[in-house]
Amino acid sequence: MELRHLHYFLTVAEELHFGRAAERLQMTQPPLSQQIRQLEVEVGVDLFKRSKRHVELTIPGKVFLKEVKQIIEHLDIAVENAQRAERGEFGNVIVGFVGSATYDILPDIVREFRLKYPKIAVSLHELSTPDQIRALNRKEIDVGLLHPPINDPLIETKTIQQGAAALAFPKNHPLAKKEVIEIEDLIDIPFVVVSRDIWPGLYDEFVSAFHDASFTPNIVQEATEYQMVIGLVQAGIGIGVLPKTAEKLFNLDIVYREIEHHPLNTVLALAHRKDDYSPALANFLQLASEVAEETKHNQ
Repeated sequence: MELRHLHYFLTVAEELHFGRAAERLQMTQPPLSQQIRQLEVEVGVDLFKRSKRHVELTIPGKVFLKEVKQIIEHLDIAVENAQRAERGEFGNVIVGFVGSATYDILPDIVREFRLKYPKIAVSLHELSTPDQIRALNRKEIDVGLLHPPINDPLIETKTIQQGAAALAFPKNHPLAKKEVIEIEDLIDIPFVVVSRDIWPGLYDEFVSAFHDASFTPNIVQEATEYQMVIGLVQAGIGIGVLPKTAEKLFNLDIVYREIEHHPLNTVLALAHRKDDYSPALANFLQLASEVAEETKHNQ
């Protein structure tokens, strides 16, 4: 049984007239009658009662019509879903993200993406930058929000946001009372930073700022995530180095200050496999870039 036979049957059942049905199908009546007869032979029942003046469905024909309508409806849905998948409007995207993105651009991206593409499922996994690279290569995630630079020939990255970092002090720290922090104020002060493996760009820029002033920062503890830095700062282990977006945590025990004349930058990038041509992923990358651009203009 061919799909065209079902279309022929459905048209005749709607018109109950072979001549009008043939016109709709842009064919002559004899071939249409022959095709319907072949269908009846294949099904094994008469689907129509025919006379010179009248055509009507038989009882088996009415049952068959109901089923054929459902088949055509499901087929139309299947075609529509396939086309939507081709346009990237259907499927799923698995997103890895560094913790700092939670208090920054990630919520805006996810919200806008779900509004625009409600049929695409979005799964979120908090991972460090190195873990995201491993997950991308293992195809465990589709896209990452991470801290560059990334030296992997299989991964493509695009910077979507540049921000500022600051020093985090316990509120009772002597330097917390100063509105302006000079680099010389920080000689021999213990620091807690996110390790270079996790956030190489910020780590290198922080160390470079001290080298420019001809001394080395006293890093007493490295952490794997910046939430851990906050906890260690609260515990009095040292001064933290964090993105300014950490202020959104509203921690009343910590104050933030920038280093005068030595701004520290934070960079967030999108990363994905170069050989991943998923339309859903392409839509996510495009929308994330648009949200980042809009955010930059609104600042």
